[in-house]
Amino acid sequence: MSEAQPEVSLFDHDTLVDPYAAYKTLRDQAPVHFEPNFGAYIVTRYDLIREAIRDTATYSSEFGDFLDGARKILFQQAPPDVQQKLIELNEQMIPLPPTMLTLDEPAHTKYRSLVAKLFTGSEVRKSEPTVREVVVRNIEGLAAARESDGELAADFMSTDFMSAFAFPVPLRIIADRLGIPAAERAFFDEAATAAAGGLRLSPLTPEQMLHRAQLAFDLQNLLVSLVEARRREPAEDMITILANSRLQDEDRLLTHGEALSVLNQFLVAGHETTSSAFGWGMLLLCRNPSLQEEIRGDAGRIRTFVEEALRMEAPVQGLPRLVKRDTELGGVPLAAGSLIMLRFGAANRDERQFEDPDQVRIDRKKAGMQLAFGSGVHHCIGAPLARQELNLGFAALLDRFEDFRLADGADPEAEPSFILRNLPTLPICYRPRRD
Repeated sequence: MSEAQPEVSLFDHDTLVDPYAAYKTLRDQAPVHFEPNFGAYIVTRYDLIREAIRDTATYSSEFGDFLDGARKILFQQAPPDVQQKLIELNEQMIPLPPTMLTLDEPAHTKYRSLVAKLFTGSEVRKSEPTVREVVVRNIEGLAAARESDGELAADFMSTDFMSAFAFPVPLRIIADRLGIPAAERAFFDEAATAAAGGLRLSPLTPEQMLHRAQLAFDLQNLLVSLVEARRREPAEDMITILANSRLQDEDRLLTHGEALSVLNQFLVAGHETTSSAFGWGMLLLCRNPSLQEEIRGDAGRIRTFVEEALRMEAPVQGLPRLVKRDTELGGVPLAAGSLIMLRFGAANRDERQFEDPDQVRIDRKKAGMQLAFGSGVHHCIGAPLARQELNLGFAALLDRFEDFRLADGADPEAEPSFILRNLPTLPICYRPRRD
């Protein structure tokens, strides 16, 4: 490996929007690269990321301090009067202890095993009729969209795919699964979206900071009230299972803080990443029209397409690990206490692991080896539910419509974010399938 460090910053605006050229430079020249603007080592090669994921004794998931530090930096950018209001709101909120994402073994398993029953094969299959119902309802909305204003044939329709399908479908499904009352759905949609958006670590205006903090406070109150309600009167939903499960080694129910911590992770995993994957998958179909006919009506090919969409545009681009002891990775010495950032989005385009990494390959063998859902003990526990939604969603879209393409003049662009990768809008045109 060359000692010269490439002149690459993952925090440049253009790189945040489209990081893949920078990822390739780092993979080829410095696969373990110190980023001074971040104070961490960026790991971009597939084999090195897998090595770090497997070695949980050396590379710890207890990176909660990193997230707290990033939020503190954003907090310090607010004017003093706004900071005071944020402090007052924060003092009223229930502190969230680490549960799954930022814990190592054995504490991690203590919580993960508690909620694993929600994601068994039988539970996923049981939810399929509900997922289909939500997908069909939103497809009817697409069918009722306005006609295209462009030069396309009269039967073409146009819409913003993100607001019409990619955002509402996973939100409705996670709300149903959690058991959010109908009267609270509008608030829940806004608050859950804001909660997931917090992981983007993007700058906010003072007004946005206050609004997001108020939403977080109100969402806590709603979820705590539902946990207590389900303990008094159980229902058939995730909150009931979470509220009434007991930590076996301590023979107790979860505290409100523990329940909220787990639920917050469900909100990100349950809708933010799936919404992003729907958006990027649709963009791939629009930019590669032949794919639409290639996968339509073929469940196996749709499954591979979903994996390829996740590989090409990982909704979670990376997560940190804390180095627990002096070591080296890829020939680079790492001192105990160092922070590394595992870039799943870079590993998924690594030509050492994936042939033609920048192309969708429906014939790709072992497409599921992509790292969009992580790997090892911290593999996303909700991955089966996300895959179910994506497979059923794309199958239904292609069964009902054809000729998906970008709307005239549309040039969709990712929201600049270091952690999450999503499309804010995706203007498309399409038309009903012709028999």
